[in-house]
Amino acid sequence: MDYTLHEWVRMASHHGSIARCAIEKQAEESGLDALAVREKMRHHLRVMQEAAQQGLDGRLRSVTGLTGGQAALMMKRLQAGKCLAGNLLGKAEVYALATAECNGCMGKIVAAPTAGACGILPGAVLAMMEEKGATEEQAVDALFVAAAVGQAIATQASISGAEGGCQAECGSAAAMAAAALVYLEGGNPQQCADAAAFALMNLLGLVCDPVGGLVEVPCVYRNVGASGIAFTAADMVLSGIRCPIEPDEVILAMKE
Repeated sequence: MDYTLHEWVRMASHHGSIARCAIEKQAEESGLDALAVREKMRHHLRVMQEAAQQGLDGRLRSVTGLTGGQAALMMKRLQAGKCLAGNLLGKAEVYALATAECNGCMGKIVAAPTAGACGILPGAVLAMMEEKGATEEQAVDALFVAAAVGQAIATQASISGAEGGCQAECGSAAAMAAAALVYLEGGNPQQCADAAAFALMNLLGLVCDPVGGLVEVPCVYRNVGASGIAFTAADMVLSGIRCPIEPDEVILAMKE
């Protein structure tokens, strides 16, 4: 069964968290036990870590030459203490770009939810691990929260850029990342859903803009911008702000 965000929140009120519900659902569908399901997600987390590090190689270049090496420049500025966003958001931006560049250079990434938006969720989660002390176990749970959000969007609207534009890829990834961030900061299931809605709301309507006949930029750079939107969505919710539009209505607005 596929669930809306409202249903994920409702189930979480009975099971303790969206992460636990997502793990149970995945275990039921896959025939694996909960430990095996968590281990698979832990593997995905480690692939995310490896992709982010690979993307920081300053010598990296895509076949077209349009991307590669730029995450290394951002990391250099961050390490020099010059990043305006500060260490947490700054590192999320760097890792988002590094992962997107890794993908553009044919490296191994985790589609989260797609290859085109592969940097946003890892950028957020890896930054929280390094700068806020989130443990690997907490990060794994956060990825399950993100997966539940991604599932709700995919089944109600689309995560395909070809079908729904960049809002369906980077918008969905930002929504997933925002929910993961709220979870890592101790937010409740409704706050996770509201953060996802805020993030997606800020990216609705973006068209897919090929440059030079290719779909490599600006989507690579939108990975960086969407990382910031995820953090701001999380900050609004954690400040006590409820999203004035029901989260599932935001998803359906993207479909329309």
